[in-house]
Amino acid sequence: MIGHPLTVTDLHKTYPGNARPVFDGFSLAVEAGSLCAIVGVSGVGKTTLLNCIAGLDHWERGSITVGNEVVPVGAEARALFRRRRVGLAFQQPHLLPEFTVRENLRMPFLIDGNATPDGEAWISELLNTVGLGSLGERFPSQLSGGEAARVGLARALVRKPALWLLDEPTGNLDPATAEEVFGFLTGLHAELRPTTLLVTHNPSLAERCMRTVRLG
Repeated sequence: MIGHPLTVTDLHKTYPGNARPVFDGFSLAVEAGSLCAIVGVSGVGKTTLLNCIAGLDHWERGSITVGNEVVPVGAEARALFRRRRVGLAFQQPHLLPEFTVRENLRMPFLIDGNATPDGEAWISELLNTVGLGSLGERFPSQLSGGEAARVGLARALVRKPALWLLDEPTGNLDPATAEEVFGFLTGLHAELRPTTLLVTHNPSLAERCMRTVRLG
């Protein structure tokens, strides 16, 4: 299991110009290796919560802890924390169009300066796990929506992060393809057991997670 416990304590977050806070003393504890759905109406703060945990956004008060490490406050320190501990996947996979599928998965290793044969073997294993072993040399424009979503999930796990934060990764897909991608998602989670937060508006998917947290 690569996941670590996640604890959010007394989180306060207000966007500039808004009188009403997004979070006013919000707390959450998620067990290591859990698959936790985050649900709620639009605008209630689901994406903001993921952004704070990932260190993409700041907050006024409170703390977020992953294992025994507190998510830092400073922007540079948060970026370093995110690279080491967090894997992100979004509604849009945001694949780099000028690079192949394999090159997109290799990019995090290149950024860290630690591309190795072991890393290449792990990329191949991930591609096989999500059913894309034969598509590594294709470009994003040559992929279907479901295939691109699977690449996005694999890329978010390529460095084996403690946290896997997924913001509507099936939101742009038709129901049948969403089911297929969710199957790969749960398979990856069962194999590696990162601590996972899944933002979704799909009640069927949320019901199949280990836990559901409703905001609002």
